[in-house]
Amino acid sequence: MLRGILFDMDGVLVNNLEVHRAAFAEFFRRYGVERSFDELSRVFGKGNDDIMGELMPADVVARVGIRELGYEKEAIYRELYAPIITPQPGLLEFLAECESEGLRCAVGSSGYRANVDFVLDKCHIERYFEAAVAGDEVTRCKPDPEIYLTAASKLGLKAEECIVFEDAEAGIEAAKRAGMRVVALATTFSREFLETTDADLIIDDFRDIDVATLRSLVER
Repeated sequence: MLRGILFDMDGVLVNNLEVHRAAFAEFFRRYGVERSFDELSRVFGKGNDDIMGELMPADVVARVGIRELGYEKEAIYRELYAPIITPQPGLLEFLAECESEGLRCAVGSSGYRANVDFVLDKCHIERYFEAAVAGDEVTRCKPDPEIYLTAASKLGLKAEECIVFEDAEAGIEAAKRAGMRVVALATTFSREFLETTDADLIIDDFRDIDVATLRSLVER
């Protein structure tokens, strides 16, 4: 039986790919680092510590600190995004439907807690979420299942009672390893790419989904 909905944040609650790209561009400029979009794409969905470890030179990581680099990049992101942030199309209506159907909601993001709080506040959707788990609050980020297992536990639910909304391969793998069904949004990656993952359903945004469809997905 479906009882809970777990939402990734980046690319799910908000369609913020271009803002993250702009923030990375400014961040890399500060450190004289050049990275391609393909290199960025390979790390989307992972935790910031993993991203910084893969993208930043070892000497910079040693000098500044891996967590501090992540904080700096995300501060740039929030500054750029604050004036223009909007929720994903159809999200507000879908969250209202979940509330009316008695479904409990949580956020499970590899991003920092400051980013999660920022998105929930700026999109005025805090009231819909009973819990949130961020990447800097767990031991292992996606594709490890810890974030989603922790989110389900905070709601007092079993894995099989939850569906996850994701946009990235690492997050889809994390949800499947947690034993949950996954609906993928074709925001960060194309439908063609998402069809190569283990996602159970692919949608463009929340205008394409309703609770009845999710219930049937869990029950089949």
